[in-house]
Amino acid sequence: MNKKALSENYFQRGNFRVALGKYEKAIADYSQAIELEPGFAEMYNNRGVANFELKDYKAALADYEQAIALEPNHASAYNNLGTVKQALGRTADALTDYEQAIALERDFAEAYGNRGEAKQALGRTADALTDYDRAILLKPDYAEAYSNRGKAKAELGQPEAAFVDYDRAILLKPDFVEAYYNRGKAKQALGRNADALADFKHALTLAQQQGKDEFMRDAEAKIKELESA
Repeated sequence: MNKKALSENYFQRGNFRVALGKYEKAIADYSQAIELEPGFAEMYNNRGVANFELKDYKAALADYEQAIALEPNHASAYNNLGTVKQALGRTADALTDYEQAIALERDFAEAYGNRGEAKQALGRTADALTDYDRAILLKPDYAEAYSNRGKAKAELGQPEAAFVDYDRAILLKPDFVEAYYNRGKAKQALGRNADALADFKHALTLAQQQGKDEFMRDAEAKIKELESA
């Protein structure tokens, strides 16, 4: 088997392992593929995804930057680069990367959704709503965009509209911790404490199952708050 074919085999096995959540093994495969054929942007981009999932943001950043160096019009790499920068607290820089991803691919639903998150984090909530609308128009089953649009609507004083989006997000993704947690917050804000408590308890159960420590702590605090009221 020649080097190109062997590299492709490692690359495809890496993709398969990412789909299974076996990120460390996927990284090993992508690294083998890159060693054999170092000039393919997609290999770096996909290895960056695996590194990001393992929260190795420095390695992910380097991979996405290399993907862009090899293929300057790689919209997905720009979008992924933005997610790393946002995770590192570099939200304004991330916004620039999302803008570039959208400029390269006008119908890139995830880039609109991510740009919406960045805008919301920067206090531009009304602008974020427009991006979430666009993301959902392009990808009607985009659960994260519905959930984030619900957060934006809640921030803008539209709790009932927020519920519709949270409900849709949960329908599309029944194990969506953040949607349950945020729906609970919206219900609590309206004084619907019993309903809010049910959402927080379900969010806690899901967070425990998924190992999401931040939501575990937040949901536990909300449950304690409501039960002691």
